[in-house]
This record gives sequence, C-alpha cells and structure tokens, in this order.
Amino acid sequence: MYTSENEIVTGWVKKDGSIEIAKLNISNNNKEFETIYPQLEVDDHDNPAFAVLSDGNLLTMYAWHSTEKGVISNTTNDGSNIHTFQENTIFKPKTEKLLEEFPRETYTYANPYVLKAENNKVFSLGRWIGFKPNLIISSDNAKTWNEKYVVISNEPFDANNRPYAKYYSDGNSKIHMIYTNGHPRNEPLNSVYYCYYENRAFWRADGTKISELENLPFNVEDGSLVYQASNTTGRAWIADIAVKDGKPYILYSRHPEETDHRYFYAWYNAETKSWNDYEICKAGKWFPQTPEGETEREPHYMGNMTVNPNKPNEIYVSREVNNVFEIEKYTTPNEGGTWEITPVTQNSEHDNVRPYIPRYQMSNAKTVVLWMENKKYIHYTDFDSRIKYIIED
Repeated sequence: MYTSENEIVTGWVKKDGSIEIAKLNISNNNKEFETIYPQLEVDDHDNPAFAVLSDGNLLTMYAWHSTEKGVISNTTNDGSNIHTFQENTIFKPKTEKLLEEFPRETYTYANPYVLKAENNKVFSLGRWIGFKPNLIISSDNAKTWNEKYVVISNEPFDANNRPYAKYYSDGNSKIHMIYTNGHPRNEPLNSVYYCYYENRAFWRADGTKISELENLPFNVEDGSLVYQASNTTGRAWIADIAVKDGKPYILYSRHPEETDHRYFYAWYNAETKSWNDYEICKAGKWFPQTPEGETEREPHYMGNMTVNPNKPNEIYVSREVNNVFEIEKYTTPNEGGTWEITPVTQNSEHDNVRPYIPRYQMSNAKTVVLWMENKKYIHYTDFDSRIKYIIED
C-alpha cells in the first residue's frame, strides 16, 4: 500500500481476476477505483504492491501465481493519481547463471521498496528463480533491473522447497524480512526466522553479518531464529512485521493441530539478544469454507493479523468467534505480557479475515484498518469477497 498524509492507495484481485487499484481519502472518505489489468487471473496471490518513486510517481508490481509468464510493473505519470497508470510492463527477473544454479522458473509475488540512503534505488523481492525468495535492484526507477539474486536457498538445492517471506522497510536504508523453512503443509517443523538488508548485505538481529549480496544465497538457518517449531508446539506461519525505534515486532501463528491456530507476538530484546515471545490468543481453525465431504486444501489459512507500525502495542486479529471470523483490536500495556481486547466486528453474517494496517503513515495519522469480508471463500481461486475498512482517531 501507498500512504500519504490523507491518502491510501491499495489494490486487490476481483472475483473475475481483474487487478483493481483503489485510493481512499482519509479526510473526506472519498474513494476512487481503476482497473489496470482486466481479468488477469482468478487467484488472490496476484494482488499488487506499491512504492513511491523518487520522482513522486507510484510504482505497482504484481505477478501471476507460479507461472513462467513473469512479473508485471506499472507506474503513474501524475503522482498518486491512480487514473494515470500507464501500460503494463511484463519482464522476467532471471539470468541464465541463476537458472543453471537454481533450476526452477516460476514467478509469484512482487514487493517493491525504495531506499533513500542508496540513491533511491528500487528493491523488489518475490518468489521467482529456484522457487525461492529473490531480490532485484533498479537504479532507474524500475525501468530496468541490473542486479538479480536468489536470497535464500537450501543445501543441497531442493526445487520443491519454498520459504515464505514478509517484508518491512524503513524507506531509508533497511528492508526487514521474516521467513519460514517453507510451506507449513510441507514442513512438519516450520520455524520462523528474521534478518534485514542494509548496505549491500544481510544481517541478523544482533547486527552480525549473514552474507554480502555477492555471496548470496544464504541458508534458511543462517537468519536469527525467532521460533523453533516442535511436534508439541506446532509448525508456524508468518503474519506481519513492523519496526519501531529499531526494534522488530513480529506476528506469527503456531499450529499444534490444523484446527488449532494460535497467534503469537515477538519482539527483539537488544539487551539480552533474544526474542521475547508471547501468545496472544487461540484463533480457531482455517477460514476457507471447505465443501462438504472434501478435505480442506489449505488448513493453515488462519484468519491472520496485523501490527500497527506507528503503535506496535496495537494489533488487529481475525479469529473464530461463534463459528464466524471476527476482527478484534488487541492492545498490550506491557509489550505482550497481557492484552486488552476491543471488538471491531461482532455478530457478523460473513467471515472477516486478513486485517491489514497500511505502512508509512505519518506518526500522528489516524489508524486505518482494512480487511476482507468473505461472502464465499472456497479456495484462493474461488472467492467472492469485498474490502471493508475503519478509520480510528
């Protein structure tokens, strides 16, 4: 999402597969919409991400789900005016050398960031070559990409293993990253790790170097271990990350059973060089609506949660309440030790899932929370959802 003092720009995949961009004016509640790719693909993995380029225009990037078609980018030519997105550009962030070393080519996700401390270079991360987290870098506002890397891989290489990652950037010099061993469906001991990029290298939470760009990739276990999965405590999945005053705050789930999803809040204690890790609540089971007589294909799809980047003592969660997923606000007065709960939705007809707070709002901005309301969600290729939001003072 893109945010300014009074505007939020976001986007999604409509139920017909079209990519739609939306702009919300926080001060007057005005909403604008623009379709930038009609009927791309009915798959909610294809939703767009945004960055503000050095010339003030918006960059959006997105991709098909696990195809060889490539990554799509587009920019406005009039700042945050979403009606001025130009022609979509499709490209494949690969090199023959990378493909030879990591022989699998599929493109999913794209997460662009601009780092002011590196001459406003554009960094984009996604799951591309090798089925692994990749990084590409542009020095000309995303017109061309002159550096391409596989960031994380296993030894020996496994083309079916795919670490899942989420990112957060300060917009200046750092891109923070949390990731897992792989998909919890495939990894019985799926753990959570953290690292950050800065100054052409990746670093652990304690500031020790993992790898310079030229020596990538690094192994999954080379990052800072946040949570070590076990057969008792359950495999994990990641939800969100934000950083405030240099301290990373991480939201993730543990799954002791596929019908028992539990939410956790972890933050890095620089004094002890360890992670303080607290259970938030039990969240219920998966949210997809499993057809009668069928086995759920995505039993680890939790309702999900998000942390407020400006006030990381505030999080918003989606959990199962009376067989319906509801949004709740959780506030901690003691960095995760205890939580005060305020309902956001109650007695809902439809499930409310995947809450998200936009990044990069001003420190005194009103809190905006968006989420999906699912009239139907059978699978990520079969859904009928709409985006709802609240604006808090």
